[in-house]
Amino acid sequence: MRSGVIAQKVGMTRIFTDAGEHVPVTVLKLEKLEVVGHRTNELNGYTAMQLGVGTRKVSRLTKSERGTFAKVEIEPKRKLAEFRVSPDNVIAVGSEITADHFVPGQFVDVTGTSQGKGFQGAMKRWNFGGLRATHGVSVSHRSLGSTGQRQDPGKVFKGKKMAGHMGMERVTTQNLVVAKVDVVRGLVMIRGAVPGSKGGWVLVRDAVKKKAHKDTPKPGAFKARAEKKELA
Repeated sequence: MRSGVIAQKVGMTRIFTDAGEHVPVTVLKLEKLEVVGHRTNELNGYTAMQLGVGTRKVSRLTKSERGTFAKVEIEPKRKLAEFRVSPDNVIAVGSEITADHFVPGQFVDVTGTSQGKGFQGAMKRWNFGGLRATHGVSVSHRSLGSTGQRQDPGKVFKGKKMAGHMGMERVTTQNLVVAKVDVVRGLVMIRGAVPGSKGGWVLVRDAVKKKAHKDTPKPGAFKARAEKKELA
């Protein structure tokens, strides 16, 4: 089991195949995605990697957070996330994961916070059919209809689908296909739409319901800390 990545949703565009077919894609950007820490089975009871992405002002950190980043000699990160991994897929602290961590044609699962829609009625929120357009119905065509029971049990059950706040929920879209990867600009282009607004953070992992792609790098595609110093 490999680590996933934290990416920022740039927006949607389209790319063209060799046959001239246009493919709608969502562009995700990996910016300074580095391994910040490890979770080991001996100390924590499970094996995982903590990743950080983006940059953050030191003045915005708490004293404990400053100490955490100073200990591993990594500049403060804007977004942190943990990914469970198998022991043989652990990447060293300080390494920067690159966009070729994924390969074109691979299936991935993308998790993000869906766009907020505010207070919505039952037809938009739950796809209810509404009331009849005629035959005595007036004003309340888009209402949800009856919500209660008879005298027994004489109440509305918890969890009843009604009007209310829609969106702003954690959503995972499974089995999306990686269409293209741009290592130089740190971009991963995924076919179709992914949850979240432009500028929002999403988590991208290998698909759990599909077989691993034969060309995916193990434990991943990354630049070690020594390589980054040589490039600088």
